[in-house]
Amino acid sequence: MMNMDILNVIIGLVMLIIGVLVGLAFLTLLERKLLSYMQIRKGPNKMGYMGLLQPFSDGIKLFSKEMIYPNVSNYMLYYLSPVIGFILSLMIWMLIPYYFNLISFNLGILFFLSCISLGVYVLMIAGWSSNSNYALLGGLRAVAQTISYEVSLALIMMSSLIMIMSFNMIKFSEYQNMIWFFFLMMPLSLCFLSSLMAETNRTPFDFAEGESELVSGFNIEYSSGGFALIFLAEYSSILFMSFIFVLIFMGGYNLSLIFYLKLSFISFMFIWVRGTLPRYRYDKLMYLCWKSYLPISLNFLLLFIGLKIFLC
Repeated sequence: MMNMDILNVIIGLVMLIIGVLVGLAFLTLLERKLLSYMQIRKGPNKMGYMGLLQPFSDGIKLFSKEMIYPNVSNYMLYYLSPVIGFILSLMIWMLIPYYFNLISFNLGILFFLSCISLGVYVLMIAGWSSNSNYALLGGLRAVAQTISYEVSLALIMMSSLIMIMSFNMIKFSEYQNMIWFFFLMMPLSLCFLSSLMAETNRTPFDFAEGESELVSGFNIEYSSGGFALIFLAEYSSILFMSFIFVLIFMGGYNLSLIFYLKLSFISFMFIWVRGTLPRYRYDKLMYLCWKSYLPISLNFLLLFIGLKIFLC
């Protein structure tokens, strides 16, 4: 019986990873299509029907190209950091609160915060090990930005955790039967959404990959499979951050079409913002975190703690 349970978990994990990878492939296609229509041009439309096979041809092209190693790079760290980043981004997906087969964490939110904190080391090592000035500057920017926004991210999540008094993600759906937390915590939820964009290095906070000044940032020396893994890790994070936003603020997790539509809409928001807003200024990004989001999240946290004590 125990062996069958372990086999079920392994099969479920393999299915999950395949599902995530296919989802990432079509998320990149969706982004390219949407950006092309926003800029009044045609996106990928040659491979397959309306370009549906484009992500797979891109993947085959990237993984079949030659990997280039700079002579003065720190070879092992340079080689392993994209792999570790990709593994970390897939590990977070175990957190989805399944009703069957897989794992339901009682401390899911803590595991999520631990995994995204480890992602900082991957950025730092990827930028430093390639021994390029541009990559190092991009890595430093990414680390400062990610660490700063993790603080406000954790504090905003604490407000919602105070409401449900549990780290288990299934509890969020139980507490949002009548009203979404989005309406109870409107300013916090919008702060959370923009913090997620900063956390995943997305427009308008994509300073780690500032093409105009850093020539693609920390991943400048990566080619072939290494670049593809960094790219997949980034899009995996975007998809999971959309999932976390829906879970915490838009009704929790349930196996219905509406849940996946909400998830698709938040992922679309990431792309919509990219097609609409220009890049922010780096010092303003830091001011936004430390002078706006931190006081707001602390004040709301005190408010919800007071409400919880008063109502209990």
